Amino acid sequence: MVKKRWIFREVNREQQAALAHALSISPVTASVLLARGVGTTEQARAWLSPQHTSLHDPFLLPDMEKAIERLHRAITGGERICFYGDYDVDGIAATSLYRSFFGSLGADATVYIPDRIRDGYGLHERVLRDLSREGVTLLVTSDCGTTSCREIEVANGLALDVIVTDHHQVETRLPPAVAVVNPHRADSAYPFRELCSAGLAYKVVQAYEERYGAGEPARESLLDLVALATVADVVPLQDENRWFVREGLTLVSRGARCGIRALKQAAGVDRACTTGTVAFRLAPRINAAGRLADAEAGVRLLTTECDREARDLADRLEQLNRDRQRIEDEVMADALTVVGSAEVPAALVVAARDWHLGVIGIVAARLADRYHRPAVVITLDRDGLGKGSARSVPGFDLHRALTQCRDLLEKFGGHPAAAGLTIREHRLPEFRDRFAATVAEWSGAQPSIPTLRVDAEVSLKDVTERLVRELDGLHPFGAGNPEPTLAVRNLAIVDNRVVGDRHLKLTVRHGDSPPFHGIGFGMGSLADLGLSAERAVDLAFVPEVNRWNGVDRIQLRIRDLQATQMV
Repeated sequence: MVKKRWIFREVNREQQAALAHALSISPVTASVLLARGVGTTEQARAWLSPQHTSLHDPFLLPDMEKAIERLHRAITGGERICFYGDYDVDGIAATSLYRSFFGSLGADATVYIPDRIRDGYGLHERVLRDLSREGVTLLVTSDCGTTSCREIEVANGLALDVIVTDHHQVETRLPPAVAVVNPHRADSAYPFRELCSAGLAYKVVQAYEERYGAGEPARESLLDLVALATVADVVPLQDENRWFVREGLTLVSRGARCGIRALKQAAGVDRACTTGTVAFRLAPRINAAGRLADAEAGVRLLTTECDREARDLADRLEQLNRDRQRIEDEVMADALTVVGSAEVPAALVVAARDWHLGVIGIVAARLADRYHRPAVVITLDRDGLGKGSARSVPGFDLHRALTQCRDLLEKFGGHPAAAGLTIREHRLPEFRDRFAATVAEWSGAQPSIPTLRVDAEVSLKDVTERLVRELDGLHPFGAGNPEPTLAVRNLAIVDNRVVGDRHLKLTVRHGDSPPFHGIGFGMGSLADLGLSAERAVDLAFVPEVNRWNGVDRIQLRIRDLQATQMV
């Protein structure tokens, strides 16, 4: 385990006391709220119990009026509409949301999800021509289209109108679409920019209902799709996203949608679902369709009303996910060999022939996590054309860095944290050097070790079941609202052993406190960490209630463990 630098959040003690008193919560919970920028009683109440009444006006999004007017005209006029989404969970969920809602209004609707291997990301001229020949006159994108200027010009020439709903970064030039609904547009008046594309689709539905009346199914019944996408796309769980995910997780847990019910069964999920359930159990299985096969299987799963079809599709996604895990491990091993054991540069750019395009994004994320620096993984075809995925580290804007390498790339797009690119093989050495130099200039003298943000330093006596319940009330946890991490210094180790798959099991005591049990998943032994049971330790952890043999007890899920530095 790599040693981390702990960063303790500073707390205004007066604000902390005022929040604790006003809400009847512990000072620790008040500290966690303050660490998330929640400083007033009103903000705290909204954070603890987000309401649908706090949703923003969808018409503040640019071109929303144009988008819903064109949709209404197409539906009432019996035009053929195609909902065209990206092949990840966000695109699949948004496309499913559009199809479910507008299909219920009687729209003549079809869907198209590009093939990751054959088509690649975004709009494609060949597909647009095929759709036009099939009689489609309106195309609505999800999670793509913002940078598709040339393709949308082609669509216009085919009398195929395009509405773009997308949350990718905006270039200087907007595509010539009927509407470009993107919160990142410079002229956007929308107060929250961090919606995923399924969140944007929900705002389109909200606007449509406000203008033309409610439809079936009820809008709120679509929030399970929004929750899946919001968690999977790792957008901040703040503002509207908190309500989307809170309400959506209730639907996911209940299995209100037969496709999600079947997916949970295939994944062995039989309890209430959290953001972790979505991120690590459900989303990878939906993504597996787009990584290795036909992503439209994901849309069929999320829109079918037939239990048997849902079970068949879920079983297929389960098998694809197992295949994905095997291929991912093989590519990761190859990538580690390419990195080698020499000094690692400020950024990683690794490339090889015939790595599977469907897993390079995951491998890039694993490399970025392992080496704590931005990583780009590129697979080259026989003609020397490389397609790559990039993943960042906190604070580094990938999209801006790739903009500085624009002249070396065939194309690129994405977010500050994740991006995709296309590059010719002969450009790789220059790109590798320039990208690494950009990262080195950004990092400067910053330490290369990862950081761990600690919300509050506590005594073990503070860690009670009441505190755990209060902290659980801050869910959903994820990007922008991480699980609360607490720290205790100078703990005595009462017992330690390795259990299961190299999990560290600890019993610790703080002064005269009762003993507490902790678990460090995958941490190995104390010796592996360079620690001794005879020496005091500092512990960073997430407190949780663990039920064993019908008895609830507090468990400390260990985030990091360090030897206490005696002053």
